[in-house]
Amino acid sequence: MTLSLSSLPEHYRALVIGASGGIGGGFVRHLAGDPRCAGVTALSRSGRAPEGAKITSGRIDLEDPATIEPAIAAAFDTGPVHLVIVASGILHEGDLSPEKTWRHIDADAMARVFAVNTTGPALVAKAVLGRLPREGKAVFAALSARVGSISDNRLGGWHAYRASKAALNQIIRTCSIELARKRPDGLIIGLHPGTVDTALSEPFQGNVPEGKLFTPDYSALRLLEVIDTLTPQHSGRCFDFAGEEIAP
Repeated sequence: MTLSLSSLPEHYRALVIGASGGIGGGFVRHLAGDPRCAGVTALSRSGRAPEGAKITSGRIDLEDPATIEPAIAAAFDTGPVHLVIVASGILHEGDLSPEKTWRHIDADAMARVFAVNTTGPALVAKAVLGRLPREGKAVFAALSARVGSISDNRLGGWHAYRASKAALNQIIRTCSIELARKRPDGLIIGLHPGTVDTALSEPFQGNVPEGKLFTPDYSALRLLEVIDTLTPQHSGRCFDFAGEEIAP
């Protein structure tokens, strides 16, 4: 299936952060395949990204704030960008793993999870939102998660990850209020990709119902289709891969 984001201007340009990851790579591939897309800037900590004639790769590290502004400035220097997606995130890595109880809460682990899942996207928003085109639909989207919903939390655990995504949702909501005043055609949203077959979810796939474990390309495509349906009236909210709003 060929993607065509008809709600964005003809020859729109896109920026994907986290392009070396599973979902990020899916976003890059689908966007580069959209005939209406003029080009995709694909940024990651490693500098790796899918290859293609429309794709320009580069480096950014959400844990190193000094890399964020220059990387964003370079992406916008080549022309207007109408779609920015932050697809980076951390749940576990090395000794870092989701807490099963409050007794496992660790200051250093929590600080790192927040750096990647909350502070990093917030700093990207700081660098991006004022640069979005003043006219025509323009979108800033960041991968959130259903477990970031406070009202939907019935299982407990995963303290740092849940809190970092809840905080990200608040950043999105707060920025949307200012964005509406300065860029009335723009919107900022959170996206829940579902459970995707990536390294992030791999240790936790055992309890996923049949048919609910998505490939990265499938999840990315569904989320892009959702983005295409959204308007500025949806700004500040979080939506899943089926277009359903996630409760705060």
